[in-house]
Amino acid sequence: MTDTKNTSTQDVLTSVVTNGVICAVFVVLFLLLRIKFKRIYQPKSSFDIVPDSEKPAPLPQDPLTWLFVLLRKPPSFIIQQAGIDGYLFLRYLFIVACIALGGIATWPVLLPVNATNGKGEDGLDQLGISNVNAASRYYAHVFISWIFYCVVLFVIYRELHFYSSLRNLVLTTPAYAKKLSSRTVIFQTVTDQYLDEEEFFKLFEGVKRVWVARRNRRLSRALKRREHLTNALEVALTKLLKRAVKEKIKADKKGRVIENPDDLSSYVPYKKRPKMRIGVPIFGKKVDTIEYCKEQLPRLNEQIEEYQSTLVGTRPMNSIAVEFENQYYAQLAYQTTIHDLPYFFSPKHTNINPEDIYWPNMRIFWWERLMRFHGAVAAIVALIVLWAIPVSFVGLVSNLTYLTNKMHWLRFIYKLPDVLLGLITSLLPTVTLAVLMLLLPIFIRKMGQVSGCLTAQSIEYFTQQAYFAFQVIQVFLVTTISSSFASTVTQIADRPTEAMELLSANLPKSSNFYVSYMVLQGFSIAGGALFQVVSLILFYLFSAMFDNTARKLWTRFNDIGGFAWGTTFPIYTNLAVIFLSYSIIAPIIMLFTFAGFSLVYIAFLYNATYVFGKSADGLGRYYPRALFQTMVGIYLGEIALLGMFAVSKTWGCIVLEAILIGFTVFVHLHLNKAYDHLMTVVPNTVMRPLDGVSETLSWTAPHANRQFNEQALSSCIDFKEQMLMAEEQREEYRDSKVQNYKAFHVPLLVEGDDYDDRKLSLITRILRPHKHYTFKKLKAYLPPAFYDFPEEDPEWVKHAYDLPDRSAACPTLWIPRDPMGLSGKEIKNLHGAIKVSDENAQFDKKGKVVWTGPPPE
Repeated sequence: MTDTKNTSTQDVLTSVVTNGVICAVFVVLFLLLRIKFKRIYQPKSSFDIVPDSEKPAPLPQDPLTWLFVLLRKPPSFIIQQAGIDGYLFLRYLFIVACIALGGIATWPVLLPVNATNGKGEDGLDQLGISNVNAASRYYAHVFISWIFYCVVLFVIYRELHFYSSLRNLVLTTPAYAKKLSSRTVIFQTVTDQYLDEEEFFKLFEGVKRVWVARRNRRLSRALKRREHLTNALEVALTKLLKRAVKEKIKADKKGRVIENPDDLSSYVPYKKRPKMRIGVPIFGKKVDTIEYCKEQLPRLNEQIEEYQSTLVGTRPMNSIAVEFENQYYAQLAYQTTIHDLPYFFSPKHTNINPEDIYWPNMRIFWWERLMRFHGAVAAIVALIVLWAIPVSFVGLVSNLTYLTNKMHWLRFIYKLPDVLLGLITSLLPTVTLAVLMLLLPIFIRKMGQVSGCLTAQSIEYFTQQAYFAFQVIQVFLVTTISSSFASTVTQIADRPTEAMELLSANLPKSSNFYVSYMVLQGFSIAGGALFQVVSLILFYLFSAMFDNTARKLWTRFNDIGGFAWGTTFPIYTNLAVIFLSYSIIAPIIMLFTFAGFSLVYIAFLYNATYVFGKSADGLGRYYPRALFQTMVGIYLGEIALLGMFAVSKTWGCIVLEAILIGFTVFVHLHLNKAYDHLMTVVPNTVMRPLDGVSETLSWTAPHANRQFNEQALSSCIDFKEQMLMAEEQREEYRDSKVQNYKAFHVPLLVEGDDYDDRKLSLITRILRPHKHYTFKKLKAYLPPAFYDFPEEDPEWVKHAYDLPDRSAACPTLWIPRDPMGLSGKEIKNLHGAIKVSDENAQFDKKGKVVWTGPPPE
């Protein structure tokens, strides 16, 4: 006999009440502040931060009406405001909530089987499988697991098909098909022979323009130094003018007349002018910032211009970007095996915007990429192992009451009030775990850069996979094992030969911790996401402390940021894994999963559409990865059941569950095989016309390119001149708006199925997604902006995929205009050294810097 006190019900109730109160407070504060602090809670609809075409209609001010209006918004609205990535993240939350809600239908079978005539567990433990006394009852869990997990597998298949169809549709809309990035392919590890504009055209048809990546390290260092000096100069000028204005305000209040009011030294003595240290930090010589920068910048600009002019002759960076005539030719190149040697012309990238490229990784050789990738993975694995120590401690605390039988000195906790005991064993571990996990993303993203990822999207994708591994191993597996061990350690000490049986019986009890964790994420985190206390602090407190120039104030106001999908997705994918793992052995978790994901969905729906901007466009690539990662929960749930059946030696259940695991593996492998490649390319059927001859946005008839190809192949000597001449002919032939709009309305091969226009039954829509999620029907999901043709400046296009260093210009400084006219004199003083403007910025009556418009270009 033990005198262990079961606190499962108290833990969960404490967590629900505590987090419910916190959520209610956050929501009330949100409703009260939403109207007054529009920059924090509805910036996109209240200010000119986003283009007019993307500005959402304001929500009603009523405390309840806004929610119903928001929930009725169509997918096209969400995609317009949150992008494809944001919409698919919200769809993931919605899908998991629906699975949890549907899973409650298993309760009439599982709960009575678990609760009646059991082992005498009390609290919530009696509703779990650990309370089952007769092994024959496990057959109910087997058959329910077959039904439930197979339904989840089908939902994953259905969503993979939906994503694949939506992605294909998006990439063939005018907004994407006619973008430069859609017809540009970046090749890495290119052989020396083809790192040449005149050689590369021999490899493919339809080559239009070639950018060879080149870098001068001295140029990069000079640009960084210029950026440092211009920032320091802008801060110094603003600081100097601000001191002068404050001195003027003080003099006016005292009725004192300032002599020589046009002279800046009359307000600020020379010894109080802004200073900076040069040379050795901290110990370097102090100099006048303005005079020093005025002296250094002209020489630095001349040096930079010299480096830029000779950049074409520097050694290439091992990578090349190629623009093709259209998306079809780009896809041919992207999907082709190019070189006879392994690892060359690999990896390849398409649909990459120039601003998303992480340029240092354009230089990496194939062998270097392999070493760096495995080194980064090894570093992450090592961190996972080391991170187990603090996370295990959290798991032990969550089951502190079970340790009191052997560690008698801990029994003082029973003298604590029930509410405080619940806080220590439930809320404290969950909050501690959440804080620990906040420290990882920066390191993981750095490892993504080290591993060789070329773009912001690929770095986020790497982060998503690594951070998910952290979440599953540390937040779930390590905590579950340590929690189960803590709850059985005293019993194992008394009966060591029954360790496996004891661990198996107590594994479901650790679900109580995750019920509390689910409540924390669903209530407190969702409420906090609406209240946005961090944004309030960053905007008001940090702005007052650190924003000392007009530019910083303008940036703070207009930069609404975006979601980091590499760390946002894994948190909720892991929660889905936890839910699926415990859904059969502790079915009560389904209710809390549904409630938690529903609240999180509402919070993220509001923030994604009315608060935050769009991150780097990943075309939804994080969604299918999250779907495949969700299958980890199915495997863990099935393996946990198999282990419990093995301990009880219920051979019939063991065989049936093993068959289900085998079926899950079979489905997983075939889903990977079916969709992995499809989700990285644009298929022929969505680019070529139904009639076989008309031109589409992605495909141009061969005759349109024949003349260009003949000219290009005629001679290598005058290749560039021929390219320019052929380009003019192509532009006249194909790139007119009239031709584009005609191509937009041409039916594609994918639209040729006759069942597309029939009305489908509900069963068909559910069970046959390839008939329901068709190309034509998914067009209703896209906003009108996707059917607008992009406007790209030809001058920008010429250098779009050149290293930014090549065309980097000296910035124009932005200082506030003062009432004494001193800013104008400083502008004249710096003429010839750097451009300075005081437009759209000024001082208010209190001497604070305010902006009235955007900074100078």
